[in-house]
Amino acid sequence: MTSRRTGADALVRQLYTEHVGAILAHTTSLTRDRAAAEDVTQETLVRAWQHSEALSNGQGSVRGWLLTTATNIVIDLSRRRKVRPHEVSITPDGPSHEAPAPGDHARSVVDGVTVREALVRLRPEHREVLVEVYLRGSSMAEAADTLDLPIGTVKSRSTSARRAMRELLAN
Repeated sequence: MTSRRTGADALVRQLYTEHVGAILAHTTSLTRDRAAAEDVTQETLVRAWQHSEALSNGQGSVRGWLLTTATNIVIDLSRRRKVRPHEVSITPDGPSHEAPAPGDHARSVVDGVTVREALVRLRPEHREVLVEVYLRGSSMAEAADTLDLPIGTVKSRSTSARRAMRELLAN
């Protein structure tokens, strides 16, 4: 067992020397966060150490295995973040209220109902622009095409509609 681990240690040192730059560049491009990329790179090398037999059998591309493993780790992290509740940051003044507290489903339901009621009270031409741009995610140009309006009209209606929504929601 000791000789196998010694061989695995030597293999990981070699992998680090030969491939760490490529793994780090790849994970940085995926995560857009240097610290997260370094963590993923480290986890990739730990998995290489754990599966050293698969890497030393001479079959397949070692770099391909490493980059695929790194990609899978990034995907797993992303999936975990999506199912995890939003984190509340703690400041010296207490918790930050930028996002609803985890499990505050009732508040988001009330907010949704409030926004829908305000949308119904908007003028139809304002509502259709807001729905197209903010709910359907269309760009101003796409909304102009969909609504068969000049882009300038879509922009001005969007500005007026947002102002009207602010007033409705303030009351």
